Amino acid sequence: MLSQRQLALILIAPGLFLVAALFLYPLGFSLVSAFTRPDGSLTLEWFAKAFELYSGDILFTIIIVVTSCVLTGLAAIAIAGTLTLGENRWVVGTLRALYRWPLFIPFIVAAQCMRTFLAKNGLMNNTFVSLGLMEPLSATSFLDWRGIIATFVWKQTPFVALLLAGALASIDRATLEAGRNLGASRPRVLFELALPQVMPTLLVALVLSFVTMLSVLSVPMMVAGSQPTMLTVDMAFRINAYGDYATANALGVITYLISAGAAILYLKRGLAKEGAP
Repeated sequence: MLSQRQLALILIAPGLFLVAALFLYPLGFSLVSAFTRPDGSLTLEWFAKAFELYSGDILFTIIIVVTSCVLTGLAAIAIAGTLTLGENRWVVGTLRALYRWPLFIPFIVAAQCMRTFLAKNGLMNNTFVSLGLMEPLSATSFLDWRGIIATFVWKQTPFVALLLAGALASIDRATLEAGRNLGASRPRVLFELALPQVMPTLLVALVLSFVTMLSVLSVPMMVAGSQPTMLTVDMAFRINAYGDYATANALGVITYLISAGAAILYLKRGLAKEGAP
């Protein structure tokens, strides 16, 4: 007879194997390749090359992802607050029916949609021209950093809003109703009473969105396609154009560190909150 411990190990073995094969092995291979020469000696040469060629792209990537996270958080707060505190049934019902649609659209499809929407002769500018709000010659393309941010925000806002709306719906309504009875406006109730109670959920959603946006290749490649660009495009370029896996892996390690920075900030805040009296 198998003990409970042995049975538990058997049940989790397939999951552990997948994690090891699809994450731990590639991670270890990337780390070794980023810090070693072909002869096996240790070196920081590939990191020096990565910073020399792509330091601007590293900064660009951080700015794009952080800005997208901030805008995504603000948009998600507005949507979740309307769903939770809104009093107009038509507005709440329409918003509830529509805001989750981008969840089911892959990033590559979202990028193609934005190319059609934000191009110089795209749907947005043509609509403005047809309404008489813009002259045809004054139309400009938004297929640059603005398009990347717009795509990320449009794609990730439903995910953050879904988690945040669930958290807001689960808090004690008596506190919110007391604030309303004392004359507080709905925005004040949302930001001063409701959000502090669900801030951990919001931070988790934003950290997950940060890592997701940091890893996307299709959006910066299809929407912008110019310099500066994001690190995922640089990694693909080093491999496809030069077969330079070492520098690409160094850029991957830099991406790991950026992701780890976001996770550490969240964990430090959580630990500080737990340690507070």
